[in-house]
Amino acid sequence: MQYPDFYTQVPSIKLYDPLSEFLGAVEKGEMEISYLDCVKLAGHSCPTVAGAYLMASKGLEALFGTTLPQRGSIKVSMRDAETQGVTGVTCNVISFIVGASGVGGFKGIQGNFSRDNLIAYDTEMSGEVKLTRLDTNKSVILNYDASSVPADAMMKPLMGKALQGQASQEERDTFGTLWQKRVEEILLHVEKYPSLITITKEEA
Repeated sequence: MQYPDFYTQVPSIKLYDPLSEFLGAVEKGEMEISYLDCVKLAGHSCPTVAGAYLMASKGLEALFGTTLPQRGSIKVSMRDAETQGVTGVTCNVISFIVGASGVGGFKGIQGNFSRDNLIAYDTEMSGEVKLTRLDTNKSVILNYDASSVPADAMMKPLMGKALQGQASQEERDTFGTLWQKRVEEILLHVEKYPSLITITKEEA
């Protein structure tokens, strides 16, 4: 499988998964989730998937500091409806990382390790996403805005030609390269764009 080199340059997210440890799936329950894992989940790489990955990474860092975040013990709340805009895509990526599921999720083992009912939509909040620790009830509210990261001027016309079936293979390849260049800029140069990710902590 071939993919852009920058995928592997994005720092992975390290977590502790007690269910994986209990069932012997991962030694000591210590796991890493990479941007490539999330690309496979979503089926594509775009500014939305990149933003969800960054919100999860930065949000967990704010919630847990230097302690490994405990997967399956974090609730994901979304401001908007699941079907509105890219809300569903964003939530799918974040919930995958933190081990949260909706009503159809894992029900647990004798009251332990449950992952269900940890996703909520249409939640009133000042931001886009809220992550809440179940053990402390502390939360972080996150906003993501990629508008400050410019796209190459050629992207829009090339996309139009490709969608209309009028682009050559070279033009299609160029479009894909330019598209991923913007995603790379978002993921690897966060510090250049102060408004890209904003985080607000909430105490219990």
